[in-house]
Amino acid sequence: MDSELELDEQESGRNPLRERMKQLEAENAALKAKADEAAAASRELAFVKAGVDPSLPVAKYFVKAYDGELSADAIRAAAIEAAIIHDTKAAEKDAWDRTAKVASGNNSEPPVDLMTRIGKANSQAEIEMLLAEARQAQQPY
Repeated sequence: MDSELELDEQESGRNPLRERMKQLEAENAALKAKADEAAAASRELAFVKAGVDPSLPVAKYFVKAYDGELSADAIRAAAIEAAIIHDTKAAEKDAWDRTAKVASGNNSEPPVDLMTRIGKANSQAEIEMLLAEARQAQQPY
């Protein structure tokens, strides 16, 4: 059997084992490239899910330097800390709280007395502006 392999090798001038080895190495390199590409796409998707726009210049540096957990919550927390994105959940909660407070009639801002504002006015024009506002709001002086 070995003699047949040696005969084939001598006749063709090629070693079939070396050819197969080269073929497997090429396939391995292609599979590694695809795996690297898939890992990069998965990483970018994690940042997009967290609300980070990878096309922004400042976000590119953040994406490149981030080495923490690749969950949306962890990335979002780090991006908020780095001021890449803003915490819209907190702002939205505050807005809903203010809306609920106004709807319930519980307004924590005390009404401003017109006479106090006139007393604090620095010029005649400012007093006239306050009186015009009062007329529009139909407030008694």
